[in-house]
Formats: sequence, C-alpha cells, structure tokens
Amino acid sequence: MLLDRESPKRRFFSRMEVMKLTLLIIGIIVIIIGGVLIYPNLIKKEEISMPEKTLANKKIAMVIAFRDFQDIEYFIPRNILVGAGAQITTISSQKGLAIGADGGEVEVNLAVSEVQAGDFDAIVFIGGSGMGKKLNDESFQRIAKDAAESGKILGAICIAPALLAKAGVLQGKQATVWSSPMDKSAIKILEEEGAKYLAEEVVVDGKIVTALGPSVAKKFGEALIKVLTSN
Repeated sequence: MLLDRESPKRRFFSRMEVMKLTLLIIGIIVIIIGGVLIYPNLIKKEEISMPEKTLANKKIAMVIAFRDFQDIEYFIPRNILVGAGAQITTISSQKGLAIGADGGEVEVNLAVSEVQAGDFDAIVFIGGSGMGKKLNDESFQRIAKDAAESGKILGAICIAPALLAKAGVLQGKQATVWSSPMDKSAIKILEEEGAKYLAEEVVVDGKIVTALGPSVAKKFGEALIKVLTSN
C-alpha cells in the first residue's frame, strides 16, 4: 500500500523534472538563436584600432562569395586592416548585398569583371562554403593570377588557398588551407598544384599569406599588415 501511495508522487516529480529539462532546452535554443542573429553584427561593427595608421593610402580588395562567405574571416581581418588605415573594396561575382553564412551583410563595391588587380596593393580571398563553390571559377582565378603577375600581395583564408592553387599561383610556395579529419580534399588540391602544404595556422611565403580558418582570422589580418608594411 505504501508503494501505491508514493507512486503518484514519483510520477509528479518525474513530470516536474521533464518540464524543467524542457524549459532548459528552450532557454539554450533561444540563446543560440540570439547569438546567431547578433554576433555577425557585433563583429561587423567592432573596430580594432592599431597604434598607428600603418596602412594609410593602402588599397586592399577583399574577394567574397555573394552567398555564404565566412563572416568571421571577412569582418575581423577587414576591421583590423581598416583600423590600420587601409581602404577596403569588397568584390564578388556581382554588386549588391552579399550575405554571409552566419547572416552578416556587406555591400559589394565591384563585380569581379570590373576588377584590375593593378589598382590594389593586396587582393585577399575570404573562405566559406560559398567560396568552396568558386574554386573553378575562371573570373575569380583571373584576379589571383593578375595579382601574382603584378607583384601584388595575395591573401587567402580557409578554403580560398585552394582557389589560389587552382589559379596556378602557389607552385613552389609554402601554404596552408582548411581541412578536417574527414575532409583533406583542399590539402590534396594544394599538393597536386605544386604547393608545399604546411599544417600551420598562418603561413607567409614572400607576398602570399594563407590561413586555415575562422579561428585564426585575427592572426591572418595581423600577418597581412606585416607583409603590407614590409613591401
């Protein structure tokens, strides 16, 4: 009889525990959604100031996919470069409002068809799943080739170094690129195109700066400044 009297109480506490767990899960989902909506705007607005305007009068083109560029890889290096005094021009397959994989928005200043690499001091390719779809795009590759032939500084982060490799500008060069335990295809592209792959966060070889992904976006921006100020 005692067991019969306690069993409803057990069932009550069980339902209470389930309710608490449900509310906890809902709270976590709300926090995650809020972060996804707010974070791109935070990294977009945050300006990282440098002690001196070391890149005053330097013109830098940042090349992104029109859809699904990697927000962190664009906004953090951009803010670092702007903080150092650089003038940034954003380039993509078309003009208009480009949308990042995390919802960040940026106005594209020039379409790739309008770009002359000689007009800039550096050309920087940003990664993300959208850029992964552009690896064989000849118009994107042309910019990389023109920049290399003009002696300009080239930067690429995440999957974008694979585009440089396919453009033929990494032959004999040390470089890094995004990869995962399940996907080494980008490393294979670099090696097949004659690059010397290094499993490092950021690699500088002459006027070419490559980085492996969003976790090193700040280091990538800082490396670009060093190369720009030394050339």
